[in-house]
Amino acid sequence: MSEGGPAKQGSMGFWSCTALVIGNMVGSGVFLLPSSLAAYGGLSLLGWLVSTTGAVLLAFTFARLARFNPGAGGPYAYTRDGFGSFAGYLCAWTYWKAAWIGNAAIAVTLVGYLRVFIPALADPVLMVVAAIAFIWFCTFVNLRGIAAFAVMQNLLTALKLIPLLLVGVLGWFHFHPEYLAIPAREQLPNMGYAKAIATTAALTLWSFIGLESATVPADDVRDPKRTIPRATLFGTLAAASVYILSITAVQGLMPPEVLAKSSSPFADAARILLGDWGYYLVAAGAVIACLGALNGWVLLQGQIPVAPARDGLFPASLGKLNRHGAPANGLWASGLLVTALVLIDGQGDLVEVFNVIILLGTMTGVVPYAFCTAALLQLLAVQPEQFSPRSRPRLVAVGSLGFLYSLWALYGTGEQAIFWGFLVFMAGIPIYTWRQWHNRRLGLPAPTAQ
Repeated sequence: MSEGGPAKQGSMGFWSCTALVIGNMVGSGVFLLPSSLAAYGGLSLLGWLVSTTGAVLLAFTFARLARFNPGAGGPYAYTRDGFGSFAGYLCAWTYWKAAWIGNAAIAVTLVGYLRVFIPALADPVLMVVAAIAFIWFCTFVNLRGIAAFAVMQNLLTALKLIPLLLVGVLGWFHFHPEYLAIPAREQLPNMGYAKAIATTAALTLWSFIGLESATVPADDVRDPKRTIPRATLFGTLAAASVYILSITAVQGLMPPEVLAKSSSPFADAARILLGDWGYYLVAAGAVIACLGALNGWVLLQGQIPVAPARDGLFPASLGKLNRHGAPANGLWASGLLVTALVLIDGQGDLVEVFNVIILLGTMTGVVPYAFCTAALLQLLAVQPEQFSPRSRPRLVAVGSLGFLYSLWALYGTGEQAIFWGFLVFMAGIPIYTWRQWHNRRLGLPAPTAQ
């Protein structure tokens, strides 16, 4: 939060930070991914193994960087510390885009599960209207400040885990191993096994995007040097356990050709296990989970521009707080951008729309991870005295493996996502140049690494 703002310092403790981490990860990814992974069969398990290992490496990276710099800004702050203001700006620019691109996917998935209760939402126009309505509902909650956000997030995170664990446990008693058989090469969608594993790893990585969430609103965290690393690691491991338990159970309950066409796979799996009441219970849980994820990511899409705006890299208006201590202009601007994306991409088959958006969202989300793992290595090289001699070899290994994993995950998102994501990335450069010209014209000091 901006200096001198009205928000009370240290209003988020360990459980609120953990709820933010889990809430931002356990949302649209877990509830629609069984359909996305159905075509890959048992290869998806290898994708989960790769993405979970990579997520743990990234969680360790962010935990260590949070101890190095517990200030607000998250990935932006760490990249700026390692490489300077220009790299920090590019990281913030891409990360901000990842937030509102991801929110479009979450809103679309939320409406997909709401179809269970309101079948009319199958109409594309009504689906778009409903998705936009939820986006703005969460925006208005976050405009009320961090306290209102935390109350809603803690409640939604607790509620969302109940149906997931229910299906995840009961599903293993009705598991069909043949549904997770490795498909023949000719059955894969125009790719070999290596590319299929990379694609499943990219799809499953979407479920881990958000593991760094607790690092962004650091100014509002009590004892951030201790709280943020603990919440990041615990939240990542807890989410990974829920994912593997529940999604694999769903894949073993339904034939792949049926699962691939389902717009609410967890609810369909619960109907098999428990009948109609289970179907509606899990569908309600999915709506709650997506709403919690949307709420958390709306917080981030407002908070991400604050630190760069404070440093003169983003428009100063994006760093201004309202009387509740919320970055109102950032929330309004992000809400409008998400609305525009839903209007553009919110047509067509739900699973196809979801896959396109999450691969683009994953691509833009992984770029900051590559920046941060490289920043850890840079800080080890130029400020080794900040790290204990015993920890340096381990941190070099974590940073190196995390960086390689980030590059591999980028490859897995595919040519289309990388093409559009690269255009988004490069489009930020002239805006950076314009900010430097604007600052110079106003006589403001040039931003420097802190």
